[in-house]
Parts: sequence; C-alpha cells; structure tokens
Amino acid sequence: MLLLLAALKTAAPPHRTPPPVLLASQASKAKLISVNRLARRNYEVLELLEAGISLIGTEVKSLRAGQLQLRDGYCRIKEGECWLLNCHIAKHGTTGGYFNHEETRDRRLLLHKSQIRKLEKATEQAGLTIVPLRCYFNEDSRVKVQIGLARGKKTEDKRETIKARDQKRELARQLKNV
Repeated sequence: MLLLLAALKTAAPPHRTPPPVLLASQASKAKLISVNRLARRNYEVLELLEAGISLIGTEVKSLRAGQLQLRDGYCRIKEGECWLLNCHIAKHGTTGGYFNHEETRDRRLLLHKSQIRKLEKATEQAGLTIVPLRCYFNEDSRVKVQIGLARGKKTEDKRETIKARDQKRELARQLKNV
C-alpha cells in the first residue's frame, strides 16, 4: 500500500492535450457581426475595452445571422452597471412572437467593477462618452462588444482626418507606381 502511494506521488501529472492549433481558415471563426463606422468618424476614440453582453436566446440567433445595428447605440452607467442602449437586434425569423425579444431593449454589458468606475469617472468629469465600436463572436463563440471611451469631433477635426487620409492614399499610389 505504501509503495502504491509513493508511486502515485512521484508519478507525472495526467497528460493534458494542448489546445488545438488554429489554421488560417479556422481562425476566421472569430466572426465579426457588426461595425459602427460612424463612431470612428464622429468621435476620437481614446481608449478601447472589450465587454461581454447579456443576451437571451433569440438575440444570439439573430446575431449569428448578422442582424445587428450599432449605428445609433451608446453606453450609459446606471447604478454601478454599464448598459448598451439603442442598439437594434432584429427579431429572429423562425421564432414565434411570444418567444421573440424586444428589438431595442437595454442590454447589460459585462465589465469588472474597476472598469465601470473608471468609465463613470471619465464620463462625468472629462465630458467623454462611451460608444460601441464593433460586435463579434470570439474564439469561444461568446458575443463580445468592443466599446470605446471617446470624445466628440468637431467639423474641422473631421475635415483634417479626411485630408490626412487622402494624402496617405495619394502617397501610397505614387509609391506603387515607382
């Protein structure tokens, strides 16, 4: 009996299979659902955060079909929780009306308390806002929302951004022709 216990103590831990290596074709399983292009145009994004989102079943089914609109969405901090407001997830097509979800309901974002406190301080003191930038399924098939702490751009700033982008594009064309 003692020999058996001694052998078990010195034995190597059980072999665990390493996580599978993803090929390029498999890596695309981190599927992009929606991008808020207007957010980058109208806001200067200062900081990025990744947040989970609390959803119900028919919302996930609609997201798998790519039916999400982030354009008018924004985030607010209420009672120590971060909420995603005014984002439109279309109703699921083959589900009956009773079981379907409300399209523009408030959805809770899953963040750590320290992150929520930091966002709350920034929005109250510095006059910044929180905007959703993109939504995607990660490698574990969980829905994630990338949010940004942002400051609104003025018309002049938008023009400067467009001018810089055009100059960069023209330079790339000239280098390509050389």
